[in-house]
Amino acid sequence: MWRARLDVPAYRVRELAQLLSLDEARRAERLFFDVDRQRFIVARGLLRTILGRYLRAPPAELRFVYGPYGKPELTLEFADGRLHFSVAHSHRLALYAVAYDRQVGIDLEYMRPRLVSKAVAEHFFSPVEVERLGALPEKEQREAFFCCWTRKEAYIKARGEGVSLPLDCFEVSPVPNENPVRLRTHGDPAEATRWCLRGLEPGAGYAAAVAVEGFGWHLRRWLWSPAAAVRQPAVAWTRPPDRVGGS
Repeated sequence: MWRARLDVPAYRVRELAQLLSLDEARRAERLFFDVDRQRFIVARGLLRTILGRYLRAPPAELRFVYGPYGKPELTLEFADGRLHFSVAHSHRLALYAVAYDRQVGIDLEYMRPRLVSKAVAEHFFSPVEVERLGALPEKEQREAFFCCWTRKEAYIKARGEGVSLPLDCFEVSPVPNENPVRLRTHGDPAEATRWCLRGLEPGAGYAAAVAVEGFGWHLRRWLWSPAAAVRQPAVAWTRPPDRVGGS
C-alpha cells in the first residue's frame, strides 16, 4: 500500500500530466474546479508511476481496460494480467493498493461531519450495521460511520461489481480499530471466507480500508515523497511491515 499527498507544486502537476492518456486528460478537463483537476492529475499520474516501478515499464505507456462496472485493470501485455491494483483519493490524500495474483480493493474518505446522519446510514448500510452503529457511544459514531463506509466500498471495489452489488446484501463491522474486520455475506456465506478485510489508519481526519482476496499475504506500507523525481521517487517505510492473514 502506498500513501501520497495530492497537493504538490505546480511543476510536479505538469510533469505528471505528461504521463496521462488522452482519455485521462479529458476526464481531468471535465472537472470544474482547478483543485479537483490538479488532484485528479496527480492521483492518476502517481498511479502510473507506481505501477511502472513494479512492471519496469514507462508509466506513460501503461494501458488499462475497464470491467463492466468500471473497475480498471492493466491490459494483458503487462504482467499477464496478474498484477492487480486499486486506488482511492479523497481531499488531500491518495491510497494505492497493489497485489499479485489476487484481487484487491481500497477506499479512503475524508471524514466530513455533514455526511454523518442516521438517514444516510439507513440508506447505504444494512439494518444490522445501522443497529451496531447506533449502539456505539455517541463520540465514536462519527469515526465508526466512515469505518463502515470505507470497509463496504473496499469490498465492493475488490469484487469489481460497483453499484450492481446492493449495499445491504453484506455486512461489515463498523467498530474502529477492529482488525481483521468481520464480514458477513447474505445468500452465499462462504463468499465471506474468500476475503480479508482490514481497516487502515491513513492519517488524522481520514478513514480507510482494504479488502484482499485470500489469506497468507503481507501488508507493506510505503509513503510517496512529493519531493521525489517522477522517474525515481523516494520511498520510505511509514512503519515496519505488517504480517496479515498468515501464520
